[in-house]
Amino acid sequence: MQRLRIDLIAAARPNFMKVAPLFHALHAQPWCRVRLVHTGQHYDKNMSEAFFSDLGLPAPDLHLGVGSGSHAEQTANVMMAYEGACLADRPDLVVVVGDVNSTLACALVGSKLRIPVAHLEAGLRSRDRNMPEEINRLVTDTLADILWTPSPDADENLAAEGVTPDKVTRVGNIMIDSYELMRERIDASGERRRLGLQTHAYAVVTLHRPSNVDAATPLTSLVSQLKSVAARLPLVFPVHPRTRKNLQAFGLWSELTEAPGVHVTEPLGYVDFMNLVCGARLAITDSGGIQEETTYLGIPCLTLRTTTERPITITEGSNRLVNAAELVPAVEKILAGHWPHGRKPELWDGHTAARVAADIRRRLLVASPGIAQEKSGLETSGEQALGNA
Repeated sequence: MQRLRIDLIAAARPNFMKVAPLFHALHAQPWCRVRLVHTGQHYDKNMSEAFFSDLGLPAPDLHLGVGSGSHAEQTANVMMAYEGACLADRPDLVVVVGDVNSTLACALVGSKLRIPVAHLEAGLRSRDRNMPEEINRLVTDTLADILWTPSPDADENLAAEGVTPDKVTRVGNIMIDSYELMRERIDASGERRRLGLQTHAYAVVTLHRPSNVDAATPLTSLVSQLKSVAARLPLVFPVHPRTRKNLQAFGLWSELTEAPGVHVTEPLGYVDFMNLVCGARLAITDSGGIQEETTYLGIPCLTLRTTTERPITITEGSNRLVNAAELVPAVEKILAGHWPHGRKPELWDGHTAARVAADIRRRLLVASPGIAQEKSGLETSGEQALGNA
């Protein structure tokens, strides 16, 4: 049997959680060889290496070392570095996950080098193009040859955009695979105990969206609201590096950290962070993944955004969108017991990675064994593919 060479792209903390179950599922298969590629988009130890360790991932086969920069710089640097890697050792399939800049960059490289591209977590839409992630999702899904979706709304979005059904397979939510993969370690983590928190007697907070943290006015309002919530329910807040930098720059750091009931920590690895989430009374976030994890766990979630690319967490789950002014009343409603528990969406069952692996084998080795060779067989230099496009 032909052995497929698959590049699995990891870039930022949410990607690591999505990559891990798929890496383990593919690594066990005799019909493929996985090359784990870390672009270096998240390079802080607490946001990168610690997550690899938590999730049982080996050291990356390739580390592109891109680091920070503007959206254009980061995307361009990933493209240049990954193009070189593909030209040196060409894969049969490029698998990108999520919606970060590296997702878009590696999809562009694969597409222009005529290497099949697969997108895990395809079809999610917020309808808000002010979000850089929305642009990344739209372009990546346009380029991808295979689109793996987590939910029916994602299928509908792709169909409305003219994507042919043969490209799409609904596989479920890979984030739930990560949780189930690590459930025993999460339950055994002593993070709640270390922080002196009682189960269901605190809230978890995460904030990193530019619309919330990159300008003084919205961040000042959020700090004020969080202080009010903390007077009612203790908050534990693992602070994203950029959020911390802005809190300090706007003179809000001391106001937040000295507020009664607010426990500020460094960014946490996946296991310790999920130990906090599992024991929380509620979550306050602007993250995408936490909306999904709280829906799976039946924990109330307040998402500080005007839109979400994961509407199923609202229609079927325990998530609701709120603005800063609505935060305190929403917390009071939760504490009074007036909040929907929701239900677990279909295929959010911990077996998504196995379905993805089966779909790769079906598409590239069984149903259409020539697809990878057909694309890979085109003689294309880096200059022809990228410079003259």
